[in-house]
Amino acid sequence: MASQTPGIQQLLLAEKKASEKVAEARKLKSKRIKAAKEEAKAEIELFKQQYESSFKEKEAVMFGSRDEVIAQMERHQQEQHVKVEQQTAQSKDVVIQRLLQLVCDVKPELHVNYQAELGA
Repeated sequence: MASQTPGIQQLLLAEKKASEKVAEARKLKSKRIKAAKEEAKAEIELFKQQYESSFKEKEAVMFGSRDEVIAQMERHQQEQHVKVEQQTAQSKDVVIQRLLQLVCDVKPELHVNYQAELGA
């Protein structure tokens, strides 16, 4: 019988409407948060792209392109290789002669620790 009174009916109806409004407000808040996250993600991605392109431009200005650096390193390596070959060709005969001289000119000598047996 208590549920039949109009005051209680109005209270239940008001509570129901209030809970619906709260639920609707929560959904709206959730949507706004989701939209804000998406917007922030888009801004972050845009900033990241701008920063990376700026960095690449600065890198290219300071260091040149990677292909240029690689080509320069290869040229330097080739120059060093040619220089080593030239030095080898120049000193090859001298080294061979010195080795032959050391190997072929044997001077027999007794070792310093050798002690001849006395009385033999």
